[in-house]
This record gives sequence, C-alpha cells and structure tokens, in this order.
Amino acid sequence: MSNPQEHEPSGRHQSKKAAASGWIGSALEYYDFFIYATAASLIFPQIFFPKGDPKIAIVASLATYGVGYVARPIGAFILGHWGDTHGRKKVLILCMFLMGFSTIAVGLLPTYDQVGLLAPVLLVACRLVQGFAVAGEISGASSMILEHAPFGRRGFFASFTLQGVQAGQILAAAVFLPLAHYMPADQFNSWGWRIPFLLSFIVIVAGYIIRREVEETPAFAEEGRKHERPRSPVLDAFKYSWKDMLRVVCMSLMNVIPVVATIFGAAYAVQAAYGIGFAKDIYLWIPVLGNILAVLVIPYVGNLSDRIGRKPPIIVGSLAAGLLAFGYLYAISIKSVPLAICMSLLMWGVVYQGYNAVFPSFYPELFPTRTRVSAMAISQNVGTAITAMLPALFATVAPPGAPNIPLIVGSLAFGITVIAAIAALSARETYRIHMNDLGNAGALPVPKPDYERMREKTLADARLAKAAG
Repeated sequence: MSNPQEHEPSGRHQSKKAAASGWIGSALEYYDFFIYATAASLIFPQIFFPKGDPKIAIVASLATYGVGYVARPIGAFILGHWGDTHGRKKVLILCMFLMGFSTIAVGLLPTYDQVGLLAPVLLVACRLVQGFAVAGEISGASSMILEHAPFGRRGFFASFTLQGVQAGQILAAAVFLPLAHYMPADQFNSWGWRIPFLLSFIVIVAGYIIRREVEETPAFAEEGRKHERPRSPVLDAFKYSWKDMLRVVCMSLMNVIPVVATIFGAAYAVQAAYGIGFAKDIYLWIPVLGNILAVLVIPYVGNLSDRIGRKPPIIVGSLAAGLLAFGYLYAISIKSVPLAICMSLLMWGVVYQGYNAVFPSFYPELFPTRTRVSAMAISQNVGTAITAMLPALFATVAPPGAPNIPLIVGSLAFGITVIAAIAALSARETYRIHMNDLGNAGALPVPKPDYERMREKTLADARLAKAAG
C-alpha cells in the first residue's frame, strides 16, 4: 500500500464545519431561488403579465423562471474563475450577497397593473442576477466540502450540499403554505406574496455569519503554496477536461425531474387554464413532502456511494425517476391528490436522490483541484440551463386542452434521463481515487482491501476524536 500522504493534501481538515456551512449556505441560497420558482407557477402569471390570454401568461411566467438559468452559464464562467483563483470561501460569500439582494428586489417590484410592460422587464432583470449568483453555489460548496472531507467519506460529506438545497426548497414552500392558506386571495395577490422575498434579508445576515467561520480548503491552499494555481482556470478546464465537462452537461439534464415535479407539475395542477383544479395550498404540500423525504434519504445514498461507487446510484436513479414521471403526471391528470403525493414521494423524494445525493461528490471528483470549481460550474450550469427551458417547452407542446399531456411530457422527461444515464455510464469511477490524483484520467484507484482499511481507519479516527472532544 502506497503512502496516502503522497496523494492527499496536508493541512487542517474541517470536515464537519465545512459540511455544516455548505448545508446551511445552500439551504439559505436555494430558499431564495425556489421561492421565485414557486411564485412563477402560482402567482406571477396573474400579476406580472397581461391578463388577456391566460395561456400566454403561463408560458411567459415559466419562461422568466428559465431566464434565471440562461444567466447561470455566464455566472459559472466568472464565479468559477473566482473560485479557482481566489478561493472557495470567497466565491461562496459573493454568491450569497448577490442572491440575497436580487431576491429582496423581486419583493419590491411593481406589478403589471402599476407600470405595464416594465413589470416583466424588471422581473427578468432580477431573475438574471439570481441565476448569475446561484451559478457558483453548488460547485463552490461541493468543492469546499469535498476538499475538507477525509478519503473514503467524500460522498457522504458532499451529499450535505444537496441536502441543504432540498431543505431550502422545504423552507420556501413552508413560507408560502401559511400565506396561501390563511390569507384572502386578494391580499395574497396584492402584497402577501412579497413577504417570502423580503425575508431574504435574514438569509444575507445568517449566511455571512456562518460562512466566514470556515477556513479555505487544504487542497486549494496547497495549490497556492506550490504556485500551481492557473491564471486562466476556465481555459485549462476546456483544454484538459472537455470530455468530462461534456459528461457533466449531459448528466445535469437530470434537472428535468425537479422541473416536472415542481414547475410544470405546479402549473399543470393549479392553473385554471388546465382545468385540473388542485388548490394552491394543497399542491404546495407535494414538493414539501417529497423534499422532507429527500432530506432523510440523501445522506444514506451519499454514504452508499462511498461503498459501491458513484456511478450505480446515478444510473439507476436517472432511469427510474424518468419512468416515474409518467405516473406522477398521470396522477395529476386524473385529479388524484393522494396518488400524486405518492408518486412524488417515489420519484422526487426517493429515486431521484440516487442522482441528486451523489453528483456533489462525483462532479468535482472528475476534475483536478486547480480547475475544479470552473469546470463543474460551467458544465453543470450549461446542462441545467438547457432544462430550464423545458417548462415553457412543455407548456407549448402540451398546452391547456391538449390530449395526452402526461404521455407527451413524460416521454420527453424519460428520454432526457436516458441521456443522463448514458453519460454517467461512460465516465470513470472516482470514489477510490486520492484527492491529489482526481482529474487524472490515468490515476489508479486504491485497491479494494486497502480502500476498506483506509475507510475504516477514517471512521475510527472520527469516533476517537468525537470521544475525546
């Protein structure tokens, strides 16, 4: 067995503190991002767009949701460069401030009745800033946690990034639930919807306090000591890692599942034009329950990926979630709330987590430290930008009154998940590769017996440290 110190960066590893920072920061930042997504489905068509044709208003509102993802690749280039040259910690704090202030701005916007077409223009501008800001969050937080985590436990610790994202979605819906349920409709439509956006001020304060406490990662610090940080990590990423970046783009198309579950599914279920008639407050419980289950499932799947590898959970989760999309949309079409909840719990809360819990470790493990944030941010955000156009596409090819809406949208969703599964299948396995060897296509994995011994030693050291502390 080779000396692991030759392949692992030296320095202070703050595994738990980094994981906690990533979890809380992602939860707070994605609270901002998803309250917009919720409002785009439930309320924005009525207040920011002309009321002449409800079908056009639905498509336009869902398109503004997608605009945020269009800005994400631009943010990925800039914030990825910042994260690889100035540090993971600095880019995460910058992302948080941009996201927080743009979300507060949405809560202060005038409506269409007040300023006409200027209202959707301002809404799009705020959404562009949101999309720019969130582009660096997942890649930055995942890289920070991964680089602080011990060998053999990277999948478990990195999964807390996405557990935080799911918690942020729960918080977003939980804020909307009492408002939508208890407030009179006219008050909710006039000013009640603004409350969740203005609460982002708390996000800014809390996020800054938490994230300033985490030190820069040992891997990034070691790059600085060796003077190996690239002047242009984006160019290096495209030059040396373009094949893996293309794989990540394709795997990131799995964002189609949350699009089906929480964006198009919401419009399909609650907008009067579709004629389904789910109550808004009832429908909001569907993603809430699914995300609560996801929060429980994610760390177990992350831990599983440390034992069997990253690829099996992603492949199985992709294909199975795609198949369950048919059942979920069918449940909405027959107006069965209990069946829709059950299908959501399976598709979104359990099966999709095979992908969702693992990509925060798998994606950054495909790239070397010197270009990790840039390569992951650019490729992941290009993939999610593509899927962000899907709500408007779904509403166009399956508009209100169209026959076989579940079959049309379900077939598109499943086809996309097949592409993601094939991309994962073609990638190399990374869970037994040392930190300093990640991103090297020729790196040899730690032999299985040695890997198990190292993993058990890591767990034993953690137990001793906990007992001593």
